[in-house]
Amino acid sequence: MNSPLVQLSFDKIMQTRSYTVIILGTPDKKFAIYTDPSIGRTLQMLLAEMESPRPLTHDLVDKLLEGLDVKVKQVVINDVQDTVYYARLFLEQDLGDIRHIIEIDCRPSDSLTLALMNNAPVYCTQEVLDKTIPVEE
Repeated sequence: MNSPLVQLSFDKIMQTRSYTVIILGTPDKKFAIYTDPSIGRTLQMLLAEMESPRPLTHDLVDKLLEGLDVKVKQVVINDVQDTVYYARLFLEQDLGDIRHIIEIDCRPSDSLTLALMNNAPVYCTQEVLDKTIPVEE
């Protein structure tokens, strides 16, 4: 059964020493994804349009994709089990007259970073959105 996709937006990123909370959502419902603090710092730098003094891992991946003429098309958060989220990263590469769509299993934190770097949309399935625990302001 395929669940329809719902586009998400970044609401906020909150940082502690031991973890980062990424708040995503729709106008009607927001939810939290917890991740490593280094990912939070990277996302905050991207959102603030700050440059890192040295390339980070996401910069390397982004430059590799760019060098191979591969575009980040979208991210889909496609599952949640016991507060662990799962995502798929969709890439696109044109080789001559053939367009290849590549779908990769990815941690949401990594895929969200690449989506932000490439201004790509982030979605989740309606089924995932229904399972999330809402975050109140």
